[in-house]
Amino acid sequence: MGLRELKRERTRRLISDKAFELFTDHGFGRTTVEQIAAAAEVGPSTLYRYFPTKETLVLEFVEHSLFGALDWFREQPADAELPDALEQVIGRVLDLMESNPDRVRAVYELAGQTPSLSAHLTDATWRWRTELSVELERRLPGAGSTAGLTAKLAAGIAMNIIEIVVETWVAAPDGPSVKDLAKNTLGLLRDGAIPLPRTPH
Repeated sequence: MGLRELKRERTRRLISDKAFELFTDHGFGRTTVEQIAAAAEVGPSTLYRYFPTKETLVLEFVEHSLFGALDWFREQPADAELPDALEQVIGRVLDLMESNPDRVRAVYELAGQTPSLSAHLTDATWRWRTELSVELERRLPGAGSTAGLTAKLAAGIAMNIIEIVVETWVAAPDGPSVKDLAKNTLGLLRDGAIPLPRTPH
């Protein structure tokens, strides 16, 4: 990464951090773009170049966690074992989120209070599922008629694991760690302990 890119990344991080401080202190709705720009010592036009909306400021960390792991998966060899790779994708997302618990809990708290944020968060998770399913379908051995369905189911399960683990962790700060929750969740799936609908007769 060159000097210019490093400077841009520092500016982006500073804007995001200052925005969260203001959102936490004053609330999402009562914080203006002008206040965020002033706190980060940049102009509003500069802020908009990095973050087109206030919602993207809040969700930047979550999207970085999700799509960073997806980018990693795309770089893996075509013959990588899919179950292992998916487990690592889930682990990478959760590791990043666990590295900044205050930010993650603030995101969920703000999303719970703000319909526009909740909608943007839902959109981000659906985009991630869609892009993951496309990558999985490309890697599935044999392009059978069920490849697309298999890929969508696998991507949906991966997203559900992430969502359930993070929601459980956020709701119980003194409970099990993210890693333990993920291990328990994957164990339930492997052991067949989760009831699934039967095939229609």
